[in-house]
Amino acid sequence: MNMRILFLISSLFITYASFAQNKGEVIVVKDPLIDSLIAKRIELNKARPTTTNPSGAAIVSSMGYRVQIYYGADRREAFSGQAKFKASYPKLNTYITYKEPNYYLRVGDYRTRLEAQKFLNELRPSYPTLFIFREKINAPILEQ
Repeated sequence: MNMRILFLISSLFITYASFAQNKGEVIVVKDPLIDSLIAKRIELNKARPTTTNPSGAAIVSSMGYRVQIYYGADRREAFSGQAKFKASYPKLNTYITYKEPNYYLRVGDYRTRLEAQKFLNELRPSYPTLFIFREKINAPILEQ
């Protein structure tokens, strides 16, 4: 009986010791380029407008509108449409996306649907099928 109690106590002590947490030391192993990337990100955030720094002058992504001027399965036609549009409107951004089986050519970065509609009306004589889509845009810089 005495041996059983001794065995029980020793096994409980061993179990407790094996599950006990010891204070340790954490060693972080990282590439030194990470620090340089973090420094670069901080530098860029000083120039870009953010919630904490709204006076920056860089482009910010937000929801807005674009005008779709082409969609179809022909890749060459999508890129030639982009080149044709860029020749007429060199200051506007163009975006080609591919969702099987079609290519979509969308233009402009408009904050409001009204701005996009005005531009769509301007394009109507040159392009037969035009649509306005709401998506994430590269918001243009507001003029002071």
